Amino acid sequence: MSAHHLRIYRGPEPAAPPTPISGDGKACVSVALSEALPLLADAFNSRRTWLSDFDDEEITISADLYEVLLAYQYYRRPSA
Repeated sequence: MSAHHLRIYRGPEPAAPPTPISGDGKACVSVALSEALPLLADAFNSRRTWLSDFDDEEITISADLYEVLLAYQYYRRPSA
């Protein structure tokens, strides 16, 4: 009979640490909006308290998305 060698599974390998790319030296990671938005929306709708820890965080978005958001904000007003 052949000997079986067992290994202990310790979870996924840790990812490489984020690379600082911001001007203030904070570690940043670029992710697709399609990856982050569903998670943020779920956390918001579920009223997760940890989300408020990031109220003062700044995000970087493309100029195109910013223009669309401004237009959406304007046209969704009840007076518009």
